[in-house]
Amino acid sequence: MNILVAGGAGYIGSHTCIVLLEAGYEVIIADNLSNSSAEVIDKIQKISGKQIKFYKVDLTDENATEKIFTENNIEGIIHFAGFKAVGESVEKPLEYYYNNLLSTIVLCKLCEKYNVNKFVFSSSATVYGNNTVPFVETMDLLPTTNPYGETKVMNERILADTAKANPEFSVTLLRYFNPIGAHESGLIGEVPSGIPNNLMPYITQVAKGKLDKLKVFGNDYDTVDGTGVRDYIHVLDLAEGHLAAIENIKKGVSIYNLGTGHGISVFQLVNTFENVNQVNIPYEITDRRKGDIAECYADAGKAKKELNWEAKKNVKDMVRDAWRFEKNN
Repeated sequence: MNILVAGGAGYIGSHTCIVLLEAGYEVIIADNLSNSSAEVIDKIQKISGKQIKFYKVDLTDENATEKIFTENNIEGIIHFAGFKAVGESVEKPLEYYYNNLLSTIVLCKLCEKYNVNKFVFSSSATVYGNNTVPFVETMDLLPTTNPYGETKVMNERILADTAKANPEFSVTLLRYFNPIGAHESGLIGEVPSGIPNNLMPYITQVAKGKLDKLKVFGNDYDTVDGTGVRDYIHVLDLAEGHLAAIENIKKGVSIYNLGTGHGISVFQLVNTFENVNQVNIPYEITDRRKGDIAECYADAGKAKKELNWEAKKNVKDMVRDAWRFEKNN
């Protein structure tokens, strides 16, 4: 099967491409490289020992994107492409709404035109808003606290309505939590541009001396130690979840949480990183960040039952692999 991986040069997309290639799929990557590098394509090929097609394209450009469909027999799509920083989305809402929604609309239009009926969407736990943890797929979606989250909610609705209008269109929405870690080769991992928006690359850059100290955004949440609690999942476990989704896709719309099922606080993650890697992480407490909530973790039972998928790697694996990648790059 030929799978188009939109945003396949990015952090989660690149690891998913490797898992797909190892499972025998043909992979075509579409990415504008706004938050990634063409070097990642070479690294994916080196790790997998297989060739992939790559199109440097902005998916909001319908004509340019259509070329991928005319030149390849696309049989399924996994859509990662989108801006993803919660804080930045609060500062630049129009950029987020334009890019994240239009890219999905373009892909849906081309799926209808070229009869591509398997679509896996990279959604987020952000869609749950301030629901009570653990988050379950059957929950009503509350208003999110940031434009990034709103684009995920809107994209889910766009895909669900497209499936409703086209009974042959199969959509799986994967709501996942906080991916960290890296491939065990140390060749690919999370490479943020500028100061990281996500916790783990911030920690690894402090450990390497790129940054002086970690900023902890608030220590007055109603959590185990006052810092934000998140469901951290190894990026390779997450990639395996996308493989399970494309292999078990069914008519209509299916929704799955991909997480470990338990939360870890900022301080707990930092302490684990320090203990496993024998590196000290200096930090300072700063104000809460706009758009953040206190706790976010999954009930991942549905994915285990219906996709036969569950997270296998633990937090020690995550911090070890993340640090290996940072040291190698």
